Amino acid sequence: MNKRLLKIAIGNKSVGEGHSTFIIAEAGVNHNGSLDLALKLVDKAKEVGADAIKFQTFKANQVVTKNVRMADYQKGNVGKKESQIEMLKKLEFKEDWYPKIIKRCKEKNIIFLSTPHGGFESVDLLQKIGVPAFKFGSGDLTNLPLLKYAAKFKKPMILGTGMATIDEIRKAINIIKSVGNNKIIVLHCTTNYPCAAEKVNLRAMQTMMKDLDVMIGYSDHTIGTQVPVMAVALGAQIIEKHFTLDNKMKGPDHKASANPEVFKKMVDEIRQAEIILGSKEKKPTKGEIKNINIVRKSLVAIRGIKKGEKFTKENINIKRPGTGLPPKYYFKILGKISKMAIKADNLIKKNDFI
Repeated sequence: MNKRLLKIAIGNKSVGEGHSTFIIAEAGVNHNGSLDLALKLVDKAKEVGADAIKFQTFKANQVVTKNVRMADYQKGNVGKKESQIEMLKKLEFKEDWYPKIIKRCKEKNIIFLSTPHGGFESVDLLQKIGVPAFKFGSGDLTNLPLLKYAAKFKKPMILGTGMATIDEIRKAINIIKSVGNNKIIVLHCTTNYPCAAEKVNLRAMQTMMKDLDVMIGYSDHTIGTQVPVMAVALGAQIIEKHFTLDNKMKGPDHKASANPEVFKKMVDEIRQAEIILGSKEKKPTKGEIKNINIVRKSLVAIRGIKKGEKFTKENINIKRPGTGLPPKYYFKILGKISKMAIKADNLIKKNDFI
């Protein structure tokens, strides 16, 4: 088995241990077919602290056949029944948008990503555009021919794993590694929109960390900020969350997305969590060092001790401050002879006994 990479570069960002969590604003199809709205999503994603914004690249007829019905959550969010292909046609990311969106992303210093939702043709288009990584949704985790095809470009491969078993995830990883691409990041997620707390199963992410030889992150479909922050605390290196300008907009994903206020709250809480988590090294902090001698303890005479008197449990004890003989010497000096008179409440030093 190949050793898991500890760091993967996505554009100008490093993802992995020792680096801040890579946060993706999943704009997806929340542009509602409007370039102006897509540009506003870029601006606002940067404003609320995302490292990257991600859209979806597809033509509707590349994704579904004509008569595939909507998912239940889509019916509820859109507010009417129509075929998936009818819905998706209205949500295509137009090809002439790419230069304008990418230009805006560069101006705002936010990374542009897009999911090749339309299969091989979408991969080719995104490769031509020069995306720094490929992110595949959960629906393509078992699309091994597509994963293998994209993996040959040797870019980071980010995989959603909703609906998947651990064996299915392994097969996807193995097909990517079979063409010499080890730059793999697997995101735990649950394919419900929105996802209820009891469906999150965040411990599965820990299983993935233990059993899979790749970097792990989390793609969030819950309402609010608690779950993604918990995922970071458990070790997620990437957080992806659906992003909208307004939850009241019409469209399949707006209701289950984070609006700017919620997304910024999530980013702020993740950054604070990173500070709290600190490093893996256990050592005194700078603030603790100045407290060591005040808080720790030393051997102390609890009554006056005469020269030549033995140290016993009746005349010594352990008290603050920690500037004298450390407590570890307590049993070693019992029965020793005092070389000098020691006043009550004075610290005992190394040269005070024979």
